[in-house]
Amino acid sequence: MKRRHPMHLAHQDIKRLVFYSHDTFGLGNIRRTLTICRYLRQSIPDLSILIVSGSPMIHSFRIPEGVDYIKLPCLTRTESNGYGSKFLREETANLVKLRSELILCAMMNFQPDLIIVDKKPYGVENELQPALTYIKTHHPQTKVTLLLRDILDGPSTTRAIWKKHGYFEALKAHYDGVFILGTPEVFDPCVEYDFPDDLKTKTQFCGYLRREPGRQTREQIRNSLGLKATDHMVLVTAGGGEDGVQLFQTYLSSMARLSKNPHLQTVLIFGPEMPQEVRQALEHQAKQWPRISTLSFSDDIMSYLDAADTAVSMGGYGTVCELLSLNKTALIVPRVHPVEEQWIRAQRMAALGLFQTLHPDDCTPETLTRTLESLVSVKPAATSSMGQPAPINLNALPELTLAIINLLMQASWSRITSPSEKPFSPRHVFHQAALQSF
Repeated sequence: MKRRHPMHLAHQDIKRLVFYSHDTFGLGNIRRTLTICRYLRQSIPDLSILIVSGSPMIHSFRIPEGVDYIKLPCLTRTESNGYGSKFLREETANLVKLRSELILCAMMNFQPDLIIVDKKPYGVENELQPALTYIKTHHPQTKVTLLLRDILDGPSTTRAIWKKHGYFEALKAHYDGVFILGTPEVFDPCVEYDFPDDLKTKTQFCGYLRREPGRQTREQIRNSLGLKATDHMVLVTAGGGEDGVQLFQTYLSSMARLSKNPHLQTVLIFGPEMPQEVRQALEHQAKQWPRISTLSFSDDIMSYLDAADTAVSMGGYGTVCELLSLNKTALIVPRVHPVEEQWIRAQRMAALGLFQTLHPDDCTPETLTRTLESLVSVKPAATSSMGQPAPINLNALPELTLAIINLLMQASWSRITSPSEKPFSPRHVFHQAALQSF
């Protein structure tokens, strides 16, 4: 039976939401986006959602009913923390212009009641600015909100970036609210990033995202792997896998000692963005240990995490939410470059007793082995940990849904009281917005 939120929209006309998720690196953004969209659709049946995403993996996930997407040409991070084309042989400026035009056309034709922008108020390389200008000028009743994960980067770095790109001014000019998927007990962006007072008043903490159970039970996964009840399963994962090579190499190097534990069973999930030749080399190395299984990718990571007794992972937002949802014993080895987000999150959560953590520079086969030996000494759980009391606020989905319902009702009321909207010529509006941005 589908969940239905106790509150629903007063009007039965279809409401339209655009969810902008630029997705230049990893799987975290698109997984988070789809989780939110799935819950919104279950809670607000009269909602039609269009995702605008640059994720190269969006087609690999199950798209919820009532949700569709426009796939933007892919960008990727460069070593200098900038952006470049991931696949097409195009200059970055040309690709950003193309993406910006696609976004603007989507806004013009879909005419959303609400826009949710993930992380960057103006989008990647300001690609969202023409669309925001168009919405403000021609559809002022449309509500626009910014969605932030708990931590963006170190405080000084983030403050400098936001000042450089005029993000505080963007929020004042174009946005009706800011939703933070975290808690101030872990990290308070309002304080750490020095939000101005007017922005603090329209910022809401929603808590972390509780992930839905996987499609398979703990027993089904463990049986498929041939595990016994006494076996202690360690799952090693690095999200998309593009920068997880060191973690897997260190774990495999630690197996000379870890393999002496006859009950230790390991599953490595490499991630779809790991280069093929690197993955094949790791698979070859893993074959010398009969109690190691490998997967290149799974779109049902929650089932494997539920089956595991201990997880070894990086510290991305999505991974941490999955671990918290299962109250899972975990060792976090975070990414520290080019941004400090994962390291800050790992430190703060370790201080709260939620996980153990190792800085990647300190994660050697010896330190990893010592840490894991203490974790795997715990007797394997007999049942799933899904549904157990959460160690931290995981109410982001219902809290965010209530806020979105309120914004949609405000948008509906605005259209009733001020139904006239400015006529426009798409060609004229596009050229005017493009000229302002490029």
